[in-house]
Amino acid sequence: MMTRKLPIIALATAPGKSGVGVIRLSGADIPAIAHALFKKAFKPRQASLLTLRDGNGLAIDQLLAIYFAAPASFTGEDVLELQCHGGPQLLELVMRRCLEVGKDWGLVIAQPGEFSLRAYLNNKIDLAQAEAIADLIDAQSEAAVRGAAKSLQGAFSDDINTLIEEITQLRILVESTLDFPEEEIEFLESAQAKERLSAVLASLRSLRQGAKQGKILRDGIVLVLAGAPNVGKSSLLNRLAGDEVAIVTPIAGTTRDRVKETICIDGVPLHVIDTAGLRETSDEVEIRGIERSWDSIRSADLLIFLQDSSDISKETTDLRERVLKEAPATIPILEVVNKVDLLPPNKSLIDKEVLYISAKTGVGIDDLKQKILEAVGWGGSQEGVLIARSRHLDCLDRAAEHLINSEKLAEDGNISLELFAEELRLAQDQLGQITGKLLPDDLLGKIFSQFCIGK
Repeated sequence: MMTRKLPIIALATAPGKSGVGVIRLSGADIPAIAHALFKKAFKPRQASLLTLRDGNGLAIDQLLAIYFAAPASFTGEDVLELQCHGGPQLLELVMRRCLEVGKDWGLVIAQPGEFSLRAYLNNKIDLAQAEAIADLIDAQSEAAVRGAAKSLQGAFSDDINTLIEEITQLRILVESTLDFPEEEIEFLESAQAKERLSAVLASLRSLRQGAKQGKILRDGIVLVLAGAPNVGKSSLLNRLAGDEVAIVTPIAGTTRDRVKETICIDGVPLHVIDTAGLRETSDEVEIRGIERSWDSIRSADLLIFLQDSSDISKETTDLRERVLKEAPATIPILEVVNKVDLLPPNKSLIDKEVLYISAKTGVGIDDLKQKILEAVGWGGSQEGVLIARSRHLDCLDRAAEHLINSEKLAEDGNISLELFAEELRLAQDQLGQITGKLLPDDLLGKIFSQFCIGK
């Protein structure tokens, strides 16, 4: 995919029946292929209502055809876009006819993400913008849509490029002083290198915090509800979802397998998993469900350990200890006591580390939602949030590490400017990987292979 120069074709709209289906062709010789399909010379950016015919001259579809001449196209290549009627079988016939006519020019079906890859390789977009295309398509909330749109417009890339430029200017000053080792300390002071480095690091940390918020919007949070049978996990799922998505009965063991539901709290996607109650049992079906419960606990981003207000027993304490042991050490755990509506009116709730709720009546649910967002590090504002990926956060973290190393070197009275400059270069390289300026080809191929075929 990385070296292909052949023209490509793919369905750009989702599979299935629709009013309109779009087929896109890109690459060399597109004008020749278009002329062979319709016996017509195209003017750039003008829509033409045409009839596509098969090899026997029979009509396949009446469609709109638009030609975009390179480099003024999405991919930076010549592009032909066919807007057809959206029947799946009809679109298959159009694709087949295009491939039949285009075989003399090597027309082939595009690989996943190949249109976006070509746009990247032709400098129409950088890598962060290309990833934003996929994120915009996969956005799970309005806030995620807006964040991905900002990244696609280049806002995230602009922030990264600003940091790279600031580091570049600092490197220029450092490396211009390497030939004068006796002036190293004087350089740091006269060029205010420490202050400038601190400012760059502060900007990077601020960007990293915003990127973390963007990752939450992009991927959502896997929230696992765990606890003993009949403590109200399914009721809590229903309360959070605002619908009866899980079966609720007074019978312990009603939930025998994981129930998953995606909800949004203040625009943040939450993938809530209601697990089977954790207990000893001889029921083979329930045993399998409990095994899956433990698997969910081990892979959670956030865990709610739910207890019954009327059953804080030794068994519950032992189960709590095991859950805390099995859960990843890095994830937040919220301890929640349910069914407070069944407590006597004069019952004192004094444990400040525990949240008290009633999934049945809704008491405490708003507070729980707020605690959920706080636990995952959500800042509370969607304004200005840019969609980011784990890859971006990793690069920002490694860049910060190199800048911190530079700071430590600057504090050393026997500083070596060569080491100082090298740490700056390594930080710059990490930031360059975000926009794709310094990215290995194998990683590039992996990133674009996750796109849908029509993009």
